[in-house]
Amino acid sequence: MVDDPLAQFDDDAFARVLCVVAHPDDLEYGTSAAVAAWTSRGIQVAYLLLTRGEAGMDALTPDRTADLRVAEQIVGSTAVRVSEVDFLPYPDGVLEYSLDLRRDIAREIRRHRPDAVVVGSWEVEIAGRLNQADHRVAGLAAADAVRDAANRWVFPDLIAEGLEPWSTRWLLVSGDSRPTHGVDVTGDPLERGITSLESHQQYLAGIPGHPPPRPMLTEMAAAQGRRLGVPYAVHFRAHDLHAPPA
Repeated sequence: MVDDPLAQFDDDAFARVLCVVAHPDDLEYGTSAAVAAWTSRGIQVAYLLLTRGEAGMDALTPDRTADLRVAEQIVGSTAVRVSEVDFLPYPDGVLEYSLDLRRDIAREIRRHRPDAVVVGSWEVEIAGRLNQADHRVAGLAAADAVRDAANRWVFPDLIAEGLEPWSTRWLLVSGDSRPTHGVDVTGDPLERGITSLESHQQYLAGIPGHPPPRPMLTEMAAAQGRRLGVPYAVHFRAHDLHAPPA
């Protein structure tokens, strides 16, 4: 069976993007190349990380790991020209879906007022592998927070903080097994995306058998590019939340 071709976003589809993920490095496995393509066109992109990744390195204590991973994430974000990187104080490895988590994400959505929110997939299995627990929680909580942020009567305490409701148009899910859209990352965006993952040098060095970023990301982007009809691409499942009901 031949997969259907994917759509590309219109050039004016969005001007501001907020990416919400669980850990430092989550965005660097492909999505950051799409971010580089967007920022090269003047689109403002901000990152919101729900943890500092402190449980990610067995050889270091959580405090040292958190400092290291935050620093590497900031360097990696700079490589793709991200305008702002924020970290929430949730615990790495045991992230729980909760109203508090939804409220905190909704707060940042109202503060940034993005046209698109990028999240990771909350599917249990991705590309034949089990999706990590924090990734699933982060993706689902962020997806729900997009609607929370638009509803005046959900989390009214945010109104008291001076944060009026904000209705984001696009929810973009990376890593979804049923993509609808792709972003052409051929050339400089892919190079910047590779650099962003390479910035997590010490973290990656602690993962036994981790492949070098360049061949890994190049192969991934090439496979996704074939379906978009370009040399290299990144896929998303896009939900237009402003579209009329079917």
